[in-house]
Order: sequence, then C-alpha cells, then structure tokens
Amino acid sequence: MAGNQADSIREQAVESALGKLDLDTKARLLGGRDMWSLTALPEIGLAPLVMSDGPIGVRGVRWTADDPSIALPSPTALAATWDPELARRAGRLLAQEARRKGVHVLLAPTVNLHRSPLGGRHFEAYSEDPLLTGEIGTGYVLGVQDGGVGTTVKHFVANDAETDRFTVDNAIDARPLREVYLAPFEAIVKNARPWGIMTAYNQVNGVTMTEHRHLVQEVLRGEWGFDGVNVSDWMAARSTTGCIEGGLDLAMPGPVTVYGEALAAAVRAGQVDESAVDAAVRNVLRLAARVGALDGAPPVVTELPAPLDGVALAREIAHRGFVLVRNERSALPLKPGSVALTGAAARDARVLGGGSAQVFPDHVVPPLDGLTAAMPEGSLSYTVGADPSDDLTPADQGFTLKAVCRGFDGEILGEGSLPSGQVQWIGDDLPAGVTHDTLASIEITGTFTPRESGEHAFGTRGLGAFTLTVDGRTLYEGVQVMGAETDPFEAFFGAPIERGRVELTAGRTVEVSLNHPLDREFVAPLPAVMFSLVHLAPRRDPDELIAEAVEAARAADTAVVVVATTERVESEGFDRRDLALPGRQDDLVAAVAAANPNTVVVVNAGSPVEMPWRDDVAAILLSWFPGQEGGAALADVLTGAEEPGGRLPTTWPVRLADAPVTEVTPTDGTLAYTEGVFIGHGAWDRAETAPAYAFGHGLGYTNWSYDTLEVTSDSAKVTLTNTGTRPGRETVQIYLAPTHDTAARPPRLLAGFAQAQAAPGESVEVEIPLARRAFEIWDEQTGAWTFVPGTYEVRAAHSLADERLTATMECSGP
Repeated sequence: MAGNQADSIREQAVESALGKLDLDTKARLLGGRDMWSLTALPEIGLAPLVMSDGPIGVRGVRWTADDPSIALPSPTALAATWDPELARRAGRLLAQEARRKGVHVLLAPTVNLHRSPLGGRHFEAYSEDPLLTGEIGTGYVLGVQDGGVGTTVKHFVANDAETDRFTVDNAIDARPLREVYLAPFEAIVKNARPWGIMTAYNQVNGVTMTEHRHLVQEVLRGEWGFDGVNVSDWMAARSTTGCIEGGLDLAMPGPVTVYGEALAAAVRAGQVDESAVDAAVRNVLRLAARVGALDGAPPVVTELPAPLDGVALAREIAHRGFVLVRNERSALPLKPGSVALTGAAARDARVLGGGSAQVFPDHVVPPLDGLTAAMPEGSLSYTVGADPSDDLTPADQGFTLKAVCRGFDGEILGEGSLPSGQVQWIGDDLPAGVTHDTLASIEITGTFTPRESGEHAFGTRGLGAFTLTVDGRTLYEGVQVMGAETDPFEAFFGAPIERGRVELTAGRTVEVSLNHPLDREFVAPLPAVMFSLVHLAPRRDPDELIAEAVEAARAADTAVVVVATTERVESEGFDRRDLALPGRQDDLVAAVAAANPNTVVVVNAGSPVEMPWRDDVAAILLSWFPGQEGGAALADVLTGAEEPGGRLPTTWPVRLADAPVTEVTPTDGTLAYTEGVFIGHGAWDRAETAPAYAFGHGLGYTNWSYDTLEVTSDSAKVTLTNTGTRPGRETVQIYLAPTHDTAARPPRLLAGFAQAQAAPGESVEVEIPLARRAFEIWDEQTGAWTFVPGTYEVRAAHSLADERLTATMECSGP
C-alpha cells in the first residue's frame, strides 16, 4: 500500500474512533492508565499503548532481570562513532527488543546538549554540537521507527542539567534558543518525522515546558509540522488548563494526573474548549494507528527489518565509539609481551549510567574477562590498584537474593528475583500476585559468599523503616526519614547509608536479610517501592594497593590502568560537583606511569574527567560507558583486532575551570544562559585556554592524507588516501568559518561530516552536503532565519584542532 494511501486510511480510522468517544473517555485516555501504558478502549478497537524507558536498552514495563535487556553503549559512545547509519542500526535493534517486550513507544532519544561538563545526565545525551546531535538522533529515530515502534524525542527543550530540574527557569535569548537548543529537535522532526516528543520538567523563559504554547503549538507543531504525540516527562504536568492549551497530549503517569476527571470537569465548566481535547486525542489515536494498536488502521511498518544480533551490535558500537586521544610511540595496539592490568573498574566494570535509563543485561563482559579471553595464557596479571569509590553499592557480586512480599497478616503474597540488592518497583511493576493495596512489607533475603576476607560493611538506601540482619546478627533496626531532597527520585538514586560491619571469611556463605515494612501514611508522588541493600567489601590500605600495582607494572612489558566514575558521580537526579576522578585513581595512574613508561589508561566514564597525568602516559583510550560487551570490545581494540573508531563528540577540558560554561545551579530559581550561542567548541574557539582534546579529535591505527577539496554552493568533496599499513576508517569533518561578522557567531561551525573507509594505499572520495543552517542566523528583530552572505572558508579537518585543507567560497544569498 502506498504511503499516502496508508496515511489517508489511518487518518480515517482515527477520525472514526474519535467520533465514538464521549468527553469522559477522551479525558481518561489522555491521563494514562498506569505507570507505562494508556487505557485500552475495546469499543473502538484501541489496544493499550505501552511505553518504556531507553535509550541504551528497552527495560519494558517491569524493572527486573527476569526479562533481561540488551545494554548498548551510552549515547555519548554512540555519538562518538559519528555514524548516523550505525545509530539507525542501534534503533532497529531497540525496536526489535521493544516488540519482544510488548512495547509500542520508546522514551528516547535524549537530544539535549552538553552545555556544561557538569551536567549529571551528560552521558545520556549525544554531543555539545547541535548538528552532530541532530544527525545521530535522526538515525536513531529512523531506526526505531523502521521497526514499527514509536519514539519520544526528549527532553523538549533546554533540559541540560539536573539541579532543580523540576522547577528551574532557564532564561535563554531567542537566538541561542533557535540556533543551539532547538536545532537538534528541529532537524529530527524534519528528517525523521518522529511519532512522539517528550516535554521537559523545566521552564523556558518563565513558562514550564508542559504548558509552553509558543514552543509546542507555534514552533514544534506550527513551523516544523510535527504531527505526533506530545507526552510529559513523568510527573511534569502541573496544570489542567495550562497543559491542554499549551499542547500537551499525554500527562504521564496515570491514573491520577491533571487530565482525566479534572480535564472533563474543566471542559464542562467552560475553562477548556472540547476541541483542544479532541486535538490531543487525535494525536494519541494517530500514534496508536502508526504502531498497529488501532483496529482498521494499517500500521506504518508491515515488513520488519531483518533481525539483528544484539550482542554483536553492542560490541561493534563499543569499539566504533572508543576514542583514542593519545598514542605515543604507537603504544597501541599492544605489542607481544606481558600486560599488567590494574583498577577496580577492570574487574567490576561500569557499563551504563545511573538513573531511570538503567537496564539489566543477561551478562556483562568486564575488561578483565575480555582481556583474559583474548590474550595468551599467562601473559596477563591483575591487581586492584585503586577503587573509584568508598561508597556502599547495591549488593551484587557474591549475593544471591530475592524479594519476598508479605501482606498485613504476614502471609507471603509473591516473590521477585533481584539481580542486585535493588528493589525498584514503579506503578504496577510488582511480582505476580502482589498489589500496592495488599503489600505490607518486602524482605530482601538470600545469601552472600564474599570473595575477600575481612570487615564487610552493609547498609541501606531509601526511606522508611528497615531491619538489617547479616549472619544472624541484627546490624540495624530503625527509620530513615526524608531529608532535604527536592527530586522525588533522589532518595533512591542518592547516597547509601552504612548501618554496620561484619567480619567475614572469603568463600564462607552467610545469610542476609533486609526487611522493609511500608509506611501506609507516606504519600509518594507515584505508586512505587524503591530501596536497596548496599554493601562494601573490605578496604585495604590504598597505598598498599597502589604499591602492588606498581610492582606488577614494573615487571610487565605494558601496564593497562582502567579508571572510572561511579553512580554517585554520573547519574540522573543531580549534577556533578567537579571533574576529578573519584578515590585514589589519579595517584594510581601517576605511580604506574612512573614505574612503566609504556602505560595505557582506559577511561571508563560517560563524560569528561580531568586527567592530570595525561602527558605522562603512553596512551589514553576513552571507553565511555561501553555497554554489556564493553570488555570484549576493549580487548578487540587493545590487541588490534579492531580499530578504535571514535571521535570526540564533546570537548575535553584540561580542568573544569577552563570550560567555557560551568554554571548549572539556578540563582533565585533562574539559570541564565548568558553565554548565548557560545557553547562547546564554538566557545572554546574564543577561549584563551586550549582544551586537553578538541572536538572531533580521535586517533586510529592508520594514517590519512587529505589530497583535494572541491567546494560548491551546497557540498564539499574531499579526496583522501590511507597512507598507513592497515585498513581504516576516517571521519572527515567540514567546518565553515565566516570571514565577516565573526564576533556575532562562533569562529567555526560544523557544517557536515562523512565516513571514509580504505585499504592501505587506497584513495577514496567523500561528498559532504553543507548544512544550509550553517550560513544562517536567527534574526531576533524579524523573528526569522536570515541568510548571511559573504566570504566563507570551508575547512576539511581530521578534528577541530587538525585542519587539513581549506577552500574559499563566496555566498551572495540563497
């Protein structure tokens, strides 16, 4: 069936279904049935639409390991590939996962910008650059929707930090709002036609985004032609009339929202025109029609893409996203010989960021396991070296746990498996046979077999009453009350509390229990049970651990140090305080590098960190949060089986103080974006200090010569040659440098990019369209895009700091 014909039939089905609904039913449909789904209406053939968090996996409606999810690398890693087609394949895999889990809509991608390196959710967004973000986001959305699953591009707009995210008013002038923060959303709407968008918690220029009529109704729907669903971020909707008149279609989660009965009453009281309700319902029904959840409407996708191997794709994205920022004396790939691996993160890898985007893969390959499998037997040694954190973390290694749910009479209502000591049941995400009305207490119970002898610390995270018992000994019995948190998730994502210590012997199994009776008088912002049993293994003297690592490094041909951030550094719900690696990790790297000049450092972080030792080591490889296959991909790259393919999607400063934008904390409720259009590399271009590593930087395992550059009014052709000894991939970047009026805009703008692949000695040509928007600015006087004529330099570059060829073009107008 032709596309236009299918669109027409879907619209007819939508109008027919809408005409059969009364006001109360329409209002109820817009409020959500529960945490993740919308109300089914069998009378019009509407199935319950199901949503699920992303963006690196599909959790499904239950946050549980009983139904594991593929865990892809973090969005920063995906953006570091600079490959929209790879992003499209990632989207197709996630659609495949969504369909397997009965999910119609993925709550992703996040296309907010890396305005400041302190942004706590930095890892979940793509880049500091609007064009790169828009291109990667477009590929992702196209891929998910290729699989017949909807997306909700988020968080519209300017949700670029976590501090006071529910209430902050981001004050942004019209020009930076258009040229920078709205730009990736506009590109995705134009090029991918997403079926959904999610409006953010924050305000923009005094209006909360779920009520922002100008940005939603006039810009998003009016100027850009968006015809999908606008869903609130969870619990972001605050006003019945404000939201419906502002263009919000869905107020999630349900069933208690500002819509439903309140919306129907507002219509009957004359406060809201029923046509506004009809418009919202029409958008919801159109989404249902597109995903195949409305009878009589052909879904957009009737032939699914070929199935993808999730494990293989996770491994490919990881190595394609690894960024080799330093490689002195060709330290990588590793040469034959012995390797001393050190760092707690090499053994217990952090593969994804903290917060609502967490999923449970069925396995994780840490660096130690990946390298052990890839290297000759006996060539690899391991020491802990330094642990990134002294915080207690959810019980994991050595624990075998379940959650036992009891009713008010003490009877067991049901049980749920726990991959770690975290209970995180939101909405109806409860074990079979359990409801919020009947649930009186939950006990995390099971066994723990320690891998180290010594004093083990145990504790809790969450609010309410707890009784903690380990090896027959009660360590704590008391109540944790709410502190000063303003984010309702902070109590769960926040700091754990130590409750006691027990001397344990390696290999001797003990019983553990954490009982949590529910407080029936506490009114949560949504039905949820969220708490954790947390644990910390014995801490040895840090100097001794570093000394062990130094001795191993001195005896080896190569030392590999894995350093990392933690969940208390990078997570949803709070911003970072600094860019320092936690714990004694900097000391570890410095000591190992002093003992072995052939030291390779792997940085397991989702966003920039300071690296005071960067000039003293042989190689630095940024692995981001590399997903479940990260250790296998790392082994591929270190041994040379694969080339590190990544280029920096965001600038890495030497130190936080050098970053152009560091303020993420509002003053009197307002965060002023005083930097205007100058964020990211556009701001660094004007800065007096140089970054550690520039935007677009990244080394491979071969070399490239840039031979010719030909420019037309709308494209640049670059011929380049692989001058190295092995096949490789190069990301050709085109920057546009206006030679006039430079004070009003960044000195250089990314105008396009493309990937080239070639064998040794082979020459290839890539043609890169020049983004028209790079020649335009938003005129705040006329309220329109304005083409800026004049002379432009077109620069073909390996990175912003490594330009290879330049051509000049005269632009007189469109």
